[in-house]
Order: sequence, then C-alpha cells, then structure tokens
Amino acid sequence: MDAVLIMVVVFVGYLLAYNLYGKFIGKKIFALSNANKTPAVEFEDGQDYVPTRKHIIFGHHFTSIAGTGPIVGPAIAVIWGWLPAVIWVFVGTIVMGAVHDFGALVMSLRNQGKSISEITSRYINARTRTIFFLVVFLELLIVIAIFGLVIAVIFNMYPQAVFPVWAEIPIAILLGWIIYKKGGNVILWSIIAVVTMYITVVLGNWIPINLPTIAGIPATGGWTILLLIYAFFASTLGVTVLLQPRDYINSHQLFIALALLVLGVLATGFAGDLRVVAPAVQATPEGAPPLWPFLFITIACGAISGFHSLVSSGTSAKQVRQEEDALFVGYGSMVMEGVLATLVIIATVAGLGLAYTTQEGQVLTGVAAWTTHYSSWAAAAGLGSKIAAFVVGGANMISFIGIPKAIAIIIMGVFVASFAGTTLDTATRLQRYVIQELTSDFNLGFLTGKYPATAFAVITAGLLAFGTGASGSGALILWPLFGATNQCLAGLALVAITVYLKKKGGAGYLVTALPAVFMMIMTVWALIINEINFINAGQVHLYILNLIILVIALWITAEGFAVFVRETPAPGTAEA
Repeated sequence: MDAVLIMVVVFVGYLLAYNLYGKFIGKKIFALSNANKTPAVEFEDGQDYVPTRKHIIFGHHFTSIAGTGPIVGPAIAVIWGWLPAVIWVFVGTIVMGAVHDFGALVMSLRNQGKSISEITSRYINARTRTIFFLVVFLELLIVIAIFGLVIAVIFNMYPQAVFPVWAEIPIAILLGWIIYKKGGNVILWSIIAVVTMYITVVLGNWIPINLPTIAGIPATGGWTILLLIYAFFASTLGVTVLLQPRDYINSHQLFIALALLVLGVLATGFAGDLRVVAPAVQATPEGAPPLWPFLFITIACGAISGFHSLVSSGTSAKQVRQEEDALFVGYGSMVMEGVLATLVIIATVAGLGLAYTTQEGQVLTGVAAWTTHYSSWAAAAGLGSKIAAFVVGGANMISFIGIPKAIAIIIMGVFVASFAGTTLDTATRLQRYVIQELTSDFNLGFLTGKYPATAFAVITAGLLAFGTGASGSGALILWPLFGATNQCLAGLALVAITVYLKKKGGAGYLVTALPAVFMMIMTVWALIINEINFINAGQVHLYILNLIILVIALWITAEGFAVFVRETPAPGTAEA
C-alpha cells in the first residue's frame, strides 16, 4: 500500500466525517444553539472562566488533549501491522473519540462548566460522583507521572530540544502580556512568537543541554523533578498568563509540524522513495500481548481517550464563548488528533524505512530497517524506541523538502516535548480541581486551597514516578495501566453521555451507547489481563491501583445501566 494513498484516503474521510456525521450530531442529537449562554460568559472571572474565540480555544483544547498519546500509542501498535492501526485510528476517531469529546464538552457547557464527575452525579446518582472522582484522580495521577517521565526521556535522548522547549515559556508569557494587557494584534504577535520559537530550535542545535547525575539521581529523574516543579507553578497561573498563549503557539507549531510532515510524505512519495515496509497484519509478534484487546488500549489518544473528557469538561467548557463553537472545538480537535496519529503511523511504517541507524552504527533501509526496530515486543516497547521511531521517521521525510535532518530531528523532538508539557500542565490543573472537590467532600479543609491541592498533585505524581523508577523504564511500567485506565474512563464518560441523551428522549443515545459498550468490554478485558500480569510480576502498588479502577469501572457501569433501563422520559419533558 502506498503511503501517500493512505494519507489522502484517511484525510478525505475525516473531512467528510466532520461535515456530515459531526454536523448531524451537533444539530440533530445535541441541538446546539447560541441562544444558550455558556459558563464562560455567565461566570466570567478572568481566571478560569474566560470567553475565548473558537480558534484560540481550539488551539488550547487540541494541544491539551494531544500530548504524546497519539504519537506513542500508534508508534508501538504498528507492531501488529499498519492496517489494524489505521482502521482503529480512523473509525475510532469518527464514531467514538470525536463523539466522546464533543458530548463531554456539550454536557459541561449545559451544566455550568462542571466536570464529568459532577455531571455524572446528576444524570446517574449522587453516590457515583465520589467514586467517579476517585477514578479521575487515579487517571490524572498516572498521566502526570507518565508525561513528566516522557518529557524527561525526550530531553535525555535529544538534548538539543531542551533549550527550545524551556525558551517557549517566557515567549508565551510575553505573548500573553502583549495580547491581553496591551491589546496587541493576536495574529501578528503570534507569528512573531512562533518565528522566535523556531529561532530557538536552530540555536538548540548548537547548545545542547545535558543534565548530569545528581546525588545518585539519573538525568531522567532530575528532569522529572524540574518538570513537576514547573507544573506546580504553571498550573496555578491564570489561563491567560501562560496556558492560552503557550497553547496558541503550540497550535501554530502543530500546523507547521503537520504541514512539514504532509509535505514530506508527498515529496518522498512522488520521488518514489516512500514505501510502506511494515506488514499489513502481524497478529502474533514475538512476545507481544494479544491484538484483542490490546490494540484498543495501546492506541488511546488518536482514536478515543478518557483524558479528553476531563479537558472538555474541566477547562475548555469554561472558555467556550458560544455553544455552537463546541462542534469545532470538541469534534474538530479530535479529528485533528486522528490526522496526527495517521501521520505518526506513516512515519513509523514508511518513513523509518528511509534510513535507520542501529545501536552498532549500521544504517539500514526498507524492510530491514522496520523489522530490526520492531523485531519483537521487547525491542519495540521501549519508550525511547517508540519516540525515536516517530522522530527519525518524520525527520527522514521532512529532510526530502530541504530541511537538514539534524534540524528536522530537533523540530520533531521539540514538537513532542512541547505537547507533552501542555498535557502535563493541564493534567496538573485538572488534578487540583479534583483534589479540591474530594477534600471538600471529606472535610479536609487544609487541602482545599489552590496551592496545597496543587502541591499534593505533583508530590503524589512524583512518588509514583520514582516508585516505578524515574526513567524510561518507569514510564513503560506505568503505560499498560495508563492505557487501560484511560480507555476505561472514556467508556465511563460515554455511559454518562448516553444516560444524558436517554433523558432527553428519542433514539439519539445510540451514537454513544454502542461505543460505550465496545469500550467497556475492551477495557475491562484489558484491566483483568493487567491485573493477572501485575500479580505475576509482584508489582503490588500497580495491581492495587488496577484493582481499584476495575471495581470502580464495573460499579459505575452497573449504576449507569440501571438508570438507563428505568429511564423513560415523558413527552415534552426532555432536558436541555
């Protein structure tokens, strides 16, 4: 299969899906209307509730949900072949992920910008609120730990990317000050900020920054500590200080990176050098878990991700200015993530075959390059290996349009790290909200303040990161738990959205009910397998976390099913 053909077919499919299925759901199922006042307008406070233009909030929302998920997941899942990965990313995005994100956003917009946990208590029952908050807390705990480790690994692998990533922070703060305090032109100053950022990318090639081992803590551990300290301060700032301007820069960076990748695919493809070198299907790779259910757990972001429901209902719903913008922000952002995941697949199954350097320094091409990198699950499963497959494959393609490969590698490394940093910030901010809610419920007043709650969030994540080894191996130990937990949360969010739509009346709930059933079967299946694996490996803290999540998943699903079965809305009493 030609890589260019895969890209064109998938992209055209996404465009059609947004304009047909997405708009149908927005108009007929959720009945979007700008006559409904959004929480950002109703509760505007300049801190968390800030009415924002849809293109800006799109940038924030997309960069928050993307992170490294749609990169890491597809880059490892192609070991089962390129065809299952492409099908799951394409179909999952259109009928599951985008509907999930959009539905969570609309529900929050119509419930004062409240989180999916709080909304669940209204549409299912009050007791599900606390247990849903618990699974969200565990999900965010794992996300913060993993993404801190992911960025640390990137910094360790690509020290040339360190300076550009950190330089983006003062650039973003200055951009926010100029736009929000001085009334500067958004487009003009955003372009200046992005150009400045890419200047730092070039400079990074000459000033690589390596962190030494300090007090026995390896470089990845040192970077993890620094990143968690950064997350504490970044997540306590107002959204207009750093979050929005940095995400606006990252959204521009995204489109530039995507454009470079697309141009790279076209240039390499038309030159006749870009061939898919991975097998279409490889059902039983050496040492790999079964394709069912692990394909659907390994590729989370990029197809469907429970974390997205937290972003939709936790931060984005507090910034959407008009209700009809929700389609562009919620459904559109997930489609864009599917585009990214597709390009990642192409980079790993075709771009990697252009040139791959082994640890011994041998340069391989074609099928030999791919099979060496993905020779077994153990070889392909390393976190650094996953990131490198995309970075190298993407840089190989981009170099065909005239950008030196050394610079292309930095561009890709910065791209991955920047998005992971945004997710780290957003996840920490969301965890603060969750901790404040939980501690308020249990009358733990000393943790309800912004700073104590945030400190608790980063400290607990740090303990988990170092408890599994603050390195790439630590992230790998957490990844199976992250994938299953993340997809479980997606299934639970779909259950809540289904009950909400059932209460509205009509058969519209089917658009979320069928995906909910599928996701809960896949994730509970994976959680059970994970539990067995964690027990056999003697990883006590992980099998305890996994067991708690499994029990909560079954509990909330049972509660939701009971409400769904007995719910029979009377004519004319459908809820908004």
